[in-house]
Amino acid sequence: MRAAILHAVGNDKLDIRDDVTLAPTGPAEVRVRIRATGVCHSDLSAMSGVLPQPVPLILGHEGAGEVVEVGEHVTSVKPGDHVVISWRPACQECELCVGGQPYMCMKYVVESFSKGNFRFGGDDATAFGMAGCGTWAEEILVPWQGAIKVDDDLPWEAAALIGCGITTGVGAVLNTAKVRPGSTVAVIGCGGVGLSVIQGARLSGARTILAIDPLESKHELARKVGATHAVTPEQVPGALQELTGGSGFDYGFEVVGKSATIQSAWQLTRQGGDVIVVGAGAMDDMVSISAFSLLFEGKTLKASLYGESDVRHDFPYFAKLHKSGLLDLESMISSRIRLADLNDAVEALRGGEVLRQIVLMD
Repeated sequence: MRAAILHAVGNDKLDIRDDVTLAPTGPAEVRVRIRATGVCHSDLSAMSGVLPQPVPLILGHEGAGEVVEVGEHVTSVKPGDHVVISWRPACQECELCVGGQPYMCMKYVVESFSKGNFRFGGDDATAFGMAGCGTWAEEILVPWQGAIKVDDDLPWEAAALIGCGITTGVGAVLNTAKVRPGSTVAVIGCGGVGLSVIQGARLSGARTILAIDPLESKHELARKVGATHAVTPEQVPGALQELTGGSGFDYGFEVVGKSATIQSAWQLTRQGGDVIVVGAGAMDDMVSISAFSLLFEGKTLKASLYGESDVRHDFPYFAKLHKSGLLDLESMISSRIRLADLNDAVEALRGGEVLRQIVLMD
C-alpha cells in the first residue's frame, strides 16, 4: 500500500512510497482502510521534533475509515463499520480511565514508541505510526479502543475532522472550560483547532467571542463560524477596552502552543477567569507567571488535552451536532487533496494561510 514516511526528525520532505505493508492484525486490534485524513499542525510538530516521535515515522493522526479486519477478541466493531480514529486510545481499565480521565491514559502512548505496525522496503524495515496511528497511509492497525464507530451517513471528511481538530477545540470549551452562556471569550489562534474553539464557544452561548490571529485572511472565516469580533495581536488592546471595559475576558483560550501566547491569554483574562491552554508547545518553551498574580488575581490556568474527551461519547455527539447543522465542518476544509500531494500540503501548512487540508484516499 501507499504511505508517507518521515525518515528523520527535521526532514522537510516525506518519502511517499507504495511498498508499505502492515503487521498481522492482533487479537485486540482493528485494521482500518483510511478514507480521509487531515493535515494538522501537530504533524508539523512531529516532523520538527517539537512533539517527540520515533522514526521512521508514518505521520497522520486525524483520520476516519472503514473497518477491514478485527482481531478475535474485538466485539466493539466489525468489518464494514465506519470509524473515527482516536489518537489517544484509552485502555478503559487503569485508574485514570475508570476515574473519568480516559484522555490521560498512557498505555498506548507508551506502546507506540516501541511497537511499529508498518513495514517497508526490501528488508521489511519497521516504521512507526504517529501517536500509534499513521493515518497518512492507506491502511492502519489500531487497538480496538482507537476505532470509534460512527453512523455510515457521516461524510468521511467530517469524520476525519472529528478525530482531532474538532474534538480538541470544541471539547476544550464544553469539557474543560465549561463556558457559561452569556460569557465573554477570547481565542488566540484561528487555525483548525482555534476555529473549533470558536464554534464551541458559540454552541455554549457566549455573548462575545474575540478571535485573535495575525493573518487577517482568517478573520472572515472566524466570524463565519461564530466569532463576534476578530483582530490582529496589535489591535488587542483596543478590543479589550471596547469589549470588556478593560477588565478582561471570562475565558482566554490559547491555541498556538507558545509561551508568549499563553502569557497573552493570561493577560487578556479577567481576575477570577479561566485560561485554557489548547496548543501543543515545545518541552523547553517555559511559561513565566508571577507568583503574586497567580494568587491575588485568582485566575485558573488549565490544560486541555484532546478536549478532555471521552471519545466513546464525544465522537458520535459531535457527529450529531454536525448533521443537525450546529457544527460547521465544511467551512473548515481548505482543500481536498490526494496522498501524492502531501509534501505540497505540508509546505502550505508551514505558510500559515491554510486551515484543514483533507487527504481523500483513492
